[in-house]
Amino acid sequence: MSHTNNPIVIANWKMNPTTLTEAKIIAKATVAIVKKYPKVSVVVAAPQLYITEVKKVAGKSSLHIGAQNCHYDVKGAYTGEHSATQLRDAGCTYVIIGHSERRKQGETDELVAKKVLAIITAKLCPVICVGEEARDTQGNFYTLIEKQIKVALAGLPKSRLKDVIIAYEPIWAIGTGATATASDVEEMQMFIRKILTKHFDRNVAKQVRVVYGGSVNADNAADLYIKGGVSGFLVGGASLKPADFAKIVASIK
Repeated sequence: MSHTNNPIVIANWKMNPTTLTEAKIIAKATVAIVKKYPKVSVVVAAPQLYITEVKKVAGKSSLHIGAQNCHYDVKGAYTGEHSATQLRDAGCTYVIIGHSERRKQGETDELVAKKVLAIITAKLCPVICVGEEARDTQGNFYTLIEKQIKVALAGLPKSRLKDVIIAYEPIWAIGTGATATASDVEEMQMFIRKILTKHFDRNVAKQVRVVYGGSVNADNAADLYIKGGVSGFLVGGASLKPADFAKIVASIK
């Protein structure tokens, strides 16, 4: 079990909070957390409407700005969509893609793959979410995870793999209060690196950051990080509570 030298915690605000005023308050508190723990990269993936204002709050701090999705094309007749290039221009450096909440709406592995290339081309970092809906005793969920990773990275040159983050988010643990055990996380983290080694090579696989998401909170973060061997977390609800989020960032040592 080993951690990368560049740990990261990504706050996925989803469709929260309900006002820009609240978003600025949370962003300001997050900037204070970043200043207190400079060795951990912290990203806020705010709703698209708030990205520009959250970027202003971040100012010259080391807080990174992310988006929760993007389109695979650079521009065009895609009502309601945003391209990776537009997101970069707005100040984003990270983009979450393939989240289970979007896959539930019909987003396929093949679509995720197209978005990976668009994000990399725009010189941003894709945070690729993978995860099983349920665990079966036969271990078939491993095949699902392998397919998600293999397809998502199919068109990516080996030299760019180091610019990708894989976020393991078991669907059964997202927003449910149920959390994978540290042992489960360690096992999946090792499996993901095995898959990356199989389809690329060992040295490249070692450079990829693998993070965990799924009901991460102030109480379980330290155990998941220390024993799970991940490079950090993708945090949902707890990222909207600065006191809790601070404890999660502090758990990475």
